[in-house]
Amino acid sequence: MADTPQIVMDERVKQISPMRRAMIRPELGGIVGTIAVFVFFGLFAFDSGMFNSQGIMNWSVVSAQFMIIAVGACLLMIAGEFDLSVGSMIGFAGMMMAIFGVTLGWPMWVAILVTFALCISIGALNGFIVVRTGLPSFIVTLAFLFILRGFTIFLPQTIERKTIIGGIREAAEGDWLAALFGGTIGKGFFTWMGEAGIIATFERGTRAGEPVVNGIPMLIVWALGLVVVGHVLLTRTRFGNWIFAAGGDAEAARNSGVPVNRVKITMFMFTAFCATVFAACQVMEFGSAGADRGLLKEFEAIIAVVIGGALLTGGYGSVIGAALGALIFGVVQQGLFFAGVESSLFRVFLGVILLFAVILNTYIRRIITGER
Repeated sequence: MADTPQIVMDERVKQISPMRRAMIRPELGGIVGTIAVFVFFGLFAFDSGMFNSQGIMNWSVVSAQFMIIAVGACLLMIAGEFDLSVGSMIGFAGMMMAIFGVTLGWPMWVAILVTFALCISIGALNGFIVVRTGLPSFIVTLAFLFILRGFTIFLPQTIERKTIIGGIREAAEGDWLAALFGGTIGKGFFTWMGEAGIIATFERGTRAGEPVVNGIPMLIVWALGLVVVGHVLLTRTRFGNWIFAAGGDAEAARNSGVPVNRVKITMFMFTAFCATVFAACQVMEFGSAGADRGLLKEFEAIIAVVIGGALLTGGYGSVIGAALGALIFGVVQQGLFFAGVESSLFRVFLGVILLFAVILNTYIRRIITGER
């Protein structure tokens, strides 16, 4: 009688327990951190105004700022690269919009489009240098951090004899494209909520009876839109698979036909696009551009992405996780103020959260790779 053949379970179809499957999700750290942060401030700052309409809008706007640049940084990190020029790109993009639209008198929509084209081209140059020279993206983008910051200071000083250029709000008045970065949506809905007593209204002055929050800023709309686009791109498209492959093992990806260089350059361009979106929303909000705008934003973006579960080594991460990391960042920054905690302790809280996230991410990596 012939021996019964033994069935060998292929490693690729091995059953994974629900607990293990949950533990290796990149969003786990972001979810745990988000719950912990809201529980903490719910206990210590609930009656401070942090969770009324105006308080929610305050930390939502700050979180949206981090979210916009975190989406681009997340996709680039998953592809295995870094961009340390993001903060300088924000300052440079805002200054170029001001120079084009105010100093040179161009229509604001032209100034915005030209700035986007210029900054995305710089992002492409970043990526091209990285993939063609083989230099670490850390070094290449660090160089562009100084180059862009230098131009952001030099150009307005040379042209206007100052480092802050105002008048953007006036130049953008009635402009169709500027409204996509500096306007608000849902004014009618918020007015109705104010009249219905759902949200607070002004009790005196020229704005008596109007809702304290009169709409959702386009900054938040852009942040949510980029999160959705980035998530769909990463999880529902072939290009998303290429991003993971390029960051996981670039050489193996090339051997499998993945256009690794094109993927990396495209991600550098997308990161520059996100930085320019941030800059456009910022200058429309403040009505001016300053040479010091965007300082340290590159590190804040990376921190948000790491808190959200991405690995510094590439090939692993989640846009949703990065968005949660940005939310944690914004809530902690504003929540400490509402809780009456010394603002200088923000970086202490941030360091603790970052350390926890890195430890959790390292543990997850060991689970995935089977390391001990």
